[in-house]
Amino acid sequence: VEGRVVAVDRDAETGFIEAVRLEGDRRIEGELFVDCSGFRSLLLGETLDVPFTSWKQWLPCDRAWAVPSARQGPLTPYTRATADTAGWRWRIPLQHRVGNGYVYSSAHIDDDDAKQALLAGLDGAAQGEPRQLRFEAGRRERLWDRNCVAIGLAGGFLEPLESTSIHLIQSGITRLMSLFPDRGFGSAERDEYNRVMLREYEQVRDFIILHYHATERSDSPFWDHCRTMTVPESLLAKLGLWSGRARVFREQGELFTPDSWIAVLLGQGVRPDSFDPLTAGLPPSETARFMAHIRDMIDKTAAAMPMHEDFIAQHCAAPSRRSA
Repeated sequence: VEGRVVAVDRDAETGFIEAVRLEGDRRIEGELFVDCSGFRSLLLGETLDVPFTSWKQWLPCDRAWAVPSARQGPLTPYTRATADTAGWRWRIPLQHRVGNGYVYSSAHIDDDDAKQALLAGLDGAAQGEPRQLRFEAGRRERLWDRNCVAIGLAGGFLEPLESTSIHLIQSGITRLMSLFPDRGFGSAERDEYNRVMLREYEQVRDFIILHYHATERSDSPFWDHCRTMTVPESLLAKLGLWSGRARVFREQGELFTPDSWIAVLLGQGVRPDSFDPLTAGLPPSETARFMAHIRDMIDKTAAAMPMHEDFIAQHCAAPSRRSA
């Protein structure tokens, strides 16, 4: 069934959604409704009035310009994220073009200046006009209310610094299947779904906040705000464990591993005050030999691997594009 929703019918006593009305005088009844209406959150937000919790105080970026550009130079096997005056720019190398964008805070730079900064930073010629996106970081207070479950942008949004949107969609679907309700819609499954999913959003949020808060930049009001802002208590607890004894504790089901946290912490220059006491029992010479062995294995493995572009050409090349 395909169509545009023009109205939603609810049970007068329970508030449950009974049906959605589509253009053309069509009425679609159901028992469980999944809201995939994007930022509008047509069912969970507009119909059931589940409030939106903004995280703008920690993640102030609320707009982005995006534009493809001509590919220049060899194909690199990584996405590049570069800090800018009021946010950050992405560069995603593809086989026939490069995807580019500037995620920024509209409170710290105007739209035209942000667009010009994006265009000025392109490696190759822009292929078309930049397209603007607007958003706000945060989530609904509940992702499952009555007989409606919000999946994806209808439930929440976190900026694309770690590209977590698809993961959160899949996580929401998987957990809904694990806690699928019967026609009675008891509260136990709904409460557990909300508990687990809301916590996962917060875990991802904290990791993204870390990228901003741990910065050493002090060259613009945007970065001054990020460096000095008060962060959530859950992130403070993580930082406390790290600063004390270089520990990173991973909760059950948490997306980002200790390796990811350590990479950002050390990469941003956040050094612990001391080290894990368990390492005191290892002789320094043995540790040095072990690390040298790892470094040697990495060097040998990298030297034996094909170049990224050669691998793609051999195994997964995109169809060539012919000019008209």
